[in-house]
Amino acid sequence: MTSIPGNVWQRVAAVVLFLVIGASVAANWLAPAGYARQYREAADAPPSHEHWLGTDEIGRDRFARVLYGTRISLLLAPAAALLSTLMAAVIGGIPGYLGGNWARCAMAVTNLFLSLPWLFLLIAVRAVLPLNVSPLVSVLVTFLMLGLLGWSNAARVLCTSAENLRSSDFVRQARAAGISPARLFWIHVAPNLKPVLEAQFWISIPVFILTEANLGILGLGVAEPMPSWGSLLKELEGLVSVGEEPWKFVPLVLLVLVVTSFQTLLSQREELSA
Repeated sequence: MTSIPGNVWQRVAAVVLFLVIGASVAANWLAPAGYARQYREAADAPPSHEHWLGTDEIGRDRFARVLYGTRISLLLAPAAALLSTLMAAVIGGIPGYLGGNWARCAMAVTNLFLSLPWLFLLIAVRAVLPLNVSPLVSVLVTFLMLGLLGWSNAARVLCTSAENLRSSDFVRQARAAGISPARLFWIHVAPNLKPVLEAQFWISIPVFILTEANLGILGLGVAEPMPSWGSLLKELEGLVSVGEEPWKFVPLVLLVLVVTSFQTLLSQREELSA
């Protein structure tokens, strides 16, 4: 039995991400009524011509909420990944390049954060914050929590990479040639750290997508009525079987498809770089 080439899976993953992201971007056009409108005469209704995925318990169109929730989750995760990668560059990359006590302190702080259970730390931080905040504030709080607490793995990788570059032959030659430390960093070190930064950014996105979903399931993520994958997955709590109301599993299917697609593209990227 012949195996499917890796580049085929990569194309499939890229198409899946393109379709999901395109549908979420076009949410205003595909579901102009919005995610908060209530159809009280059709509360908790099954799929129909008017409501493709039915309605929830208070009559909100589930198809619209899936589209808008996908948009929120897919915007939130890259934004948090960008913040955490920048923090990793500052906390891990720069001290790693400076070496000595700077690198040791950076690694000590990074190891401390790595020793903590990250999800429980997020839950604890979110639990001490006000729960009755506006939806926009809850999005900002979730984004900041993910970005400010999710930098430790990337910082460790960047610190090690910067230390290796610092002791490399071409950096030593440039230093011996009298190049200033600032110019040496920006001209010779930073371009070589750029691929590591990009890799850590892309690796963080699916991690933050899953983390936001976990927070949303616990009711500590994006506040109602604004949807996200986490809040949509809460509807699965009362289901007994898949066949009972299968349309409610659409957010879970999208979550699995998106995370799997990101992982497929990342694995192919690693193979090409190797």
